[in-house]
Amino acid sequence: MKSFRLGELFAGAGGLAWGAIHAETNCGKIISAWANDIEPTTCATYRKNICPDNPDKVICGDIRNLNFKILDKIDALAFGFPCNDFSVVGKQKGLNGKCGLLYQFAVNALKFFQPAWFVAENVRGLLSANHGAANKKILRGFQEAGYKIFPHIYKFEEYGVPQTRHRIIVVGIRNDIDKIFRPPSPKLFVGKNISAKNALENPPIPPDAPNHEKTKQSPAVIERLKFIKPGQNAFNADMPPEFQLHVKSATLSNIYRRLDPDKPAYTVTGSGGGGTHIYHYAEPRALTNRERARLQTFPDDFIFEGSKENVRRQIGMAVPCAGAKIIFEAVLKTFAGIDYESVPCNMIFNNEMNLFAENF
Repeated sequence: MKSFRLGELFAGAGGLAWGAIHAETNCGKIISAWANDIEPTTCATYRKNICPDNPDKVICGDIRNLNFKILDKIDALAFGFPCNDFSVVGKQKGLNGKCGLLYQFAVNALKFFQPAWFVAENVRGLLSANHGAANKKILRGFQEAGYKIFPHIYKFEEYGVPQTRHRIIVVGIRNDIDKIFRPPSPKLFVGKNISAKNALENPPIPPDAPNHEKTKQSPAVIERLKFIKPGQNAFNADMPPEFQLHVKSATLSNIYRRLDPDKPAYTVTGSGGGGTHIYHYAEPRALTNRERARLQTFPDDFIFEGSKENVRRQIGMAVPCAGAKIIFEAVLKTFAGIDYESVPCNMIFNNEMNLFAENF
């Protein structure tokens, strides 16, 4: 059985890594070789859950100072390069932002290590950043590093994740390897219960579960939430004047939005001020971090290190474990020559890199 040694950049808390090392096939497996992230508590979370017996595999520090020459050889690379400057929630500075060009370090790693394949992840807002130029430049960089690329926009709720979360995943295969990747079909997950209620209550979360501390809500917030029905937010609920919000240029419909128990959760985010913490459908409160982790399909024994707000950031920035696992299993089957249910890539491009997305 073929084993692939995986290196990871911008590793985060370990959503991608968990999916990789838990990929279940009888044709191959993925072994964590090393990982890099800049944030100390995030690195501590990764060490605790992904490589507790080999904590030195995690190099905590700025990627701009990472020396590839001291790292072990790898067969595969994964990276969720920073999305801050591509997200439509922010100012969307794209390649002109502070983090916009950090993807280049992943391109440098591809050129240096020449792994057989890679998996990259970013937000759907990448499509529109810099009027579409950012997406083209980044994908061209992957190609110039020597890879055939297979970009696809995944709607993770179609793959059994109890959350509406749309992300661009790019699988790359080295040019000299005669393999073609196809995104796994979501057809196998039709009919699965992906409601927020099922995710949070089946099975119930033990009261003493890690990262399950409740946030103290002010009396005003509690009273406001009583007027907001499941699925509503602070702007479409029928509330008395004293509880109404007067926010100029409000762009988020998720402010004080309560979950609909019968639908997937809306997107779990890693930052945001008052009213953006995701609110329970039955209780007048924000979700706990353990509940957010459930929506991101982290297992209950995955323990996050850091302060409550720091853990919230780690969870919100992660790739859903279950979604990552499905993609890595498809990669393993591709390299083993095993057929699986698939769909065409929904991001189409020609030789001039005129990219567009369809059917999403």
